[in-house]
Amino acid sequence: MTRPERAIVIGGGIGGLAAGAALHQRGWAVTVLERAASLDPVGAAISLAPNALRALDVLGIGDEIRDLAAWQGDGGLRTPGGRWLSRSSAAAAAARFGGPLVLLPRATLVDRLAALLPPGAVRTATTAALADPGDRARPARVSAGGEEWEAELVVGADGVNSRVRGALFPGHPGPVYAGFTTWRVLIPVPGAEFASHETWGRGHIWGTHPLKDGRVYAYAAATAPAGQHAPDDEKAELLRRYGDWHDPIPAVLAAARPEDVLRHDVHHLARPLPAHHFGRTVLIGDAAHAMPPTLGQGGNQAVEDAVVLAHHGADLPAYTAARLPRTTAIARRSVRVARLNMAGSRAVVALRDTAVAAVSAAGPALFLRGFDGIADWWPPYASGRRHAGQR
Repeated sequence: MTRPERAIVIGGGIGGLAAGAALHQRGWAVTVLERAASLDPVGAAISLAPNALRALDVLGIGDEIRDLAAWQGDGGLRTPGGRWLSRSSAAAAAARFGGPLVLLPRATLVDRLAALLPPGAVRTATTAALADPGDRARPARVSAGGEEWEAELVVGADGVNSRVRGALFPGHPGPVYAGFTTWRVLIPVPGAEFASHETWGRGHIWGTHPLKDGRVYAYAAATAPAGQHAPDDEKAELLRRYGDWHDPIPAVLAAARPEDVLRHDVHHLARPLPAHHFGRTVLIGDAAHAMPPTLGQGGNQAVEDAVVLAHHGADLPAYTAARLPRTTAIARRSVRVARLNMAGSRAVVALRDTAVAAVSAAGPALFLRGFDGIADWWPPYASGRRHAGQR
């Protein structure tokens, strides 16, 4: 009996688990090595656009995740005073891209992906390092937990500060600071009823979104020096920066406890990698193409990576050819959007807001236009047939 090909995934986040599940479905013997003690994600929530949902269809959980969609009716962009710059709706998004935008807790997606793997496939509290990327004549090797593993494929899914990437491309400069920091909260807000929205100020943004489980996900971003933290606590910092912005922002801040607020500086790969693979080792997600969160595509592109990798299997040059141009273009677009919505000049902000309102009044909302060429992506299929769950 022929032994199944072995795949070791370094990193148990969304991209790593999706890659493990996709490879497992293709008959690979998969082991996922995660250095954290559990799979509980640090991130509060994740937005899944139709492109990622179609990738999840390949894994068989797309419709289950679509059922968690909470965004109904109007949404869009606002000013700190509450004026709407651009409006859109769930129906408009579905009509434009063939499916909804879904916002859900990261923990929910992690749990669904982990359940697709066989028992024992995920090993937590295991720090792994790439010992040898392998080549056509020899397998790749990974050292972890005092053991050494051999595999026909190693997947580096170890995030923006990827050690696997550093081993494959030691001459690459790595991630750089994007110039802004972010805060996130996922909490119940009693009596909160509002349309999903993002608000753009001067060097500041805020987003507030209701979830299907009744909680509210809010995030903020602001230009700030790298490594800066509040002198008291991050809730107090949010109150100083956003406390006088429009409703429901004050109610969200009032409901949050200091320990509910997560803060992280944003780093990205300003210089694209020369390839997303070397030898028998491949990179996915933030390890391959970390980007600012301004298009909400970081996790989405990781899920795309996973199903494309499983489709190509050991043909890693084909994987790079399929993914490098797309992810590079989306990362560059994310940087351009960050420059727009994090603008700090009063004159530039006034011009930006006027242009956004005018463009949106003339046609489909700017919010949706930003996803053209992104959300309309479909997974590759060797048979040329779409998944039964896709429209």
